[in-house]
Amino acid sequence: MKKTSIQKIAIAIVLITSQLVAMPSSQAATKGWRYWGYFQAAPGSTTWKAAMTGPTVDIEDGAVEGWSFVFSSDDVPSVAPMTKPSFASICGKTKADSDTKRIGLVIEFGNPAYAPKGEKVQKPIVRCVTTAKSSQGIDVLAQVVKVRAASSGLICGFNGYPKKECGVEIETPAALLKK
Repeated sequence: MKKTSIQKIAIAIVLITSQLVAMPSSQAATKGWRYWGYFQAAPGSTTWKAAMTGPTVDIEDGAVEGWSFVFSSDDVPSVAPMTKPSFASICGKTKADSDTKRIGLVIEFGNPAYAPKGEKVQKPIVRCVTTAKSSQGIDVLAQVVKVRAASSGLICGFNGYPKKECGVEIETPAALLKK
């Protein structure tokens, strides 16, 4: 059976998650991974939860999807979006109808301390997306940003950020080291 690109994305997110969990603690202080972390908030929730699956899951009307470009050395993923997952704040003015669902979407481009060299962190995107009842997280995302993914399906970039890399291991930025 041929895997769809959505299935490949889900597999890739599971693979990078397992790589992060398996990272030896001796390496955690000096290196980590820079990648797009995926978070979710169920309808009525006011806190982010790290998504442990890829964005190929069904989401309910009233949910908020979050993406944050993160650096993580021992936690999966460690930096949730700073924007609170408030459906009322994001989608409160968008009328519900019986043919679609409303999903809040938050995309934050991370901390300049771990931005790829020569690249500027983009402004956050906070938007209410009205989409088909059958839409999954990846569909909501694709309505707002241009998504770049690796052949494995791992999500690499949004709107050209980062330009080329995809889930790379880097030295822990000095600004993030505990003193």
